[in-house]
Amino acid sequence: MNKETAEGKLNQAAGTVKQKVGEALDDSKLAASGVADQISGAADQIKGAAKEAWGHASESVGEATARAEAGIENLKASTKETAAHLRDEVAQKAQSLKSTISEKIDSLTHGKDNA
Repeated sequence: MNKETAEGKLNQAAGTVKQKVGEALDDSKLAASGVADQISGAADQIKGAAKEAWGHASESVGEATARAEAGIENLKASTKETAAHLRDEVAQKAQSLKSTISEKIDSLTHGKDNA
């Protein structure tokens, strides 16, 4: 409970007491003032609740942003690892293909020399 909510509850309670005293004393001004205090207290409570809700929403957004940023960093790291792995595979396949082509060329070249 924040300051506005607490003050609102106190104003409402004081307003209720003031209204009852005004009614008991047949003082319409005092009773009306009590009702006004109750309305003011209710408004303070609404203001306090809104501030609390905003604070919770702000915290939630901050937490979600932090989780998203961490997820992005993990994705970047994973992407770099995958790219490095694929580069290694492509290099190995290229080397294997180069060796196969060299062997074929050598076999064709040596086959002509023997002919």
